Amino acid sequence: MAGRFEGRNVLVAGAGVSGRSAAEALLAAGAAVTVTDASADRLVALASLQAQGAELVAGLVEPPTGTDLVVTSPGWRPDAPLLAAAVAAGVEVIGEVELAWRLDQEKEVPARWLAVTGTNGKTTTVSMLESVLRAAGVDVVACGNVGLPVVDAVRAGHEVLAVELSSFQLHWSDSVAAFAAVVLNLAADHLDWHGSLAAYGDAKAKVYAGNSVVVANADDEWSTRLSAAAAADARRVSFTLGAPAEGQLGVEGGSLVDRAFGDGVVLAELADVHPVGPHNVANALAAAALARAYGVDPATVADGLRAFQPGAHRSVVVAAAAGVSYVDDSKATNPHAADAALRAHPQVVWIAGGLLKGAEVDELVAANADRLTAVVLIGRDRGRFAAALARHAPDVPVREVAAGDDAGMLEAVRAADEFARPGSVVLLAPAAASMDMFTDYAHRGRAFADAVRAVLSDAPAAHGG
Repeated sequence: MAGRFEGRNVLVAGAGVSGRSAAEALLAAGAAVTVTDASADRLVALASLQAQGAELVAGLVEPPTGTDLVVTSPGWRPDAPLLAAAVAAGVEVIGEVELAWRLDQEKEVPARWLAVTGTNGKTTTVSMLESVLRAAGVDVVACGNVGLPVVDAVRAGHEVLAVELSSFQLHWSDSVAAFAAVVLNLAADHLDWHGSLAAYGDAKAKVYAGNSVVVANADDEWSTRLSAAAAADARRVSFTLGAPAEGQLGVEGGSLVDRAFGDGVVLAELADVHPVGPHNVANALAAAALARAYGVDPATVADGLRAFQPGAHRSVVVAAAAGVSYVDDSKATNPHAADAALRAHPQVVWIAGGLLKGAEVDELVAANADRLTAVVLIGRDRGRFAAALARHAPDVPVREVAAGDDAGMLEAVRAADEFARPGSVVLLAPAAASMDMFTDYAHRGRAFADAVRAVLSDAPAAHGG
């Protein structure tokens, strides 16, 4: 029997990783595929697709005549001329994740999707979930915004998909119905793309469509609110950093305890959760809830959490010298993530700044003023950080670094090292995006680690002498 894409004319918008995967999957499904991108150079890298029959056209601003479907890369905004023209012409626009879902549903036995979204903690949670499920012997792969396109995971035929979904991906997904899903948290982010916090929340809420099990963060107002809109027949559970009530997972006596899928059964100890910090305990509880929803045995949760290896640039200790630790949390690309990173340490020399993407930092600074021993500011929006610090932490020393790129980071780490004293942490948790100074947050994190090593190689034996 022919699949739903066979013989259809499909335009793939975007020649990045997800665009390539979407085009390959569509060609394999028998579609006639055209790929477009604003950059002709990016299309050159897809020559192998051209050999398979795809047409590569740079700079399209409207779909070719006869186009039945547009599959867009997640970063393309709805008001992009090509997508707006497609909608105006009555052509359906979906994303790579929606394409993956539709291809999966054509299988005799589709994969079981366990979905994770939220402003912060997505990658850590979905990676913890993958680790727990693997400890249980499940054929699982983490995919989506974590790196591996979902369509590739579907084509590989895994039993379970631990799917990280961004708000962009969810915006372009209309029929995805994961078996179980969680919104970890919600805070102002990507407002330049969505237009408002409400619209951003609406995109996140789509992860709760059609679930059998709905998982919410009882400590996060937005997560709780968004989960309330899920289907009435879904099983509802939540997690909390406090003692769990019936229907919850939580923390009790130093243990992660399940009163949702078990009667107070211990799943793991706090010592099994790493990196340390309340936010990662919350991530572990969310991962445990999804794993338990799938049917994982309680004893296996601890095994999976202990085996979990944190991703790069997420609360990674780069070095420690003379009583000072140097921590790379370059992945803290918004104020909410930076708040979690700051709260994990009592005395912080904070390196912050970059592109705020419409977010505000007053609340972040006010909430953490008592743990700041000094602040070093970098990036385009450093002036907004400086103004917030002047309002809410006027006694905290602040130094601004005007230089960009790796040289600016080296200057920032040198300044932070001058402020550091035994017992303090030099923390890169920028609360902002990186593209004003670096290629991405990973480049920023590597620059920080390189700078730390360079500074320590020249440093005296002790601080505060």
